[in-house]
Amino acid sequence: MKIKLLYFAKLREQVGVDAETLELGQGAWTVADLRAHLRDRGAAWSDALAEGKAVRAAVNQQMAQASTAVPDGAEVAFFPPVTGG
Repeated sequence: MKIKLLYFAKLREQVGVDAETLELGQGAWTVADLRAHLRDRGAAWSDALAEGKAVRAAVNQQMAQASTAVPDGAEVAFFPPVTGG
């Protein structure tokens, strides 16, 4: 399964990349699974996507929860929460 990942704002700065294509094993993937997989890269990834850290996600440009499924060919964006003002 292949997906496109996008990183925005502080997350982009922390991991040092704004986009990438990722090949994942077959099976059912969720946003939470994907975050855990990326944290396993270590260093900046484990800090930027740490469990409990406020990180928002969108799957195919729709806001997503941790339990949201990530289908083959999806675009998944990770970004910090934002406030208006």
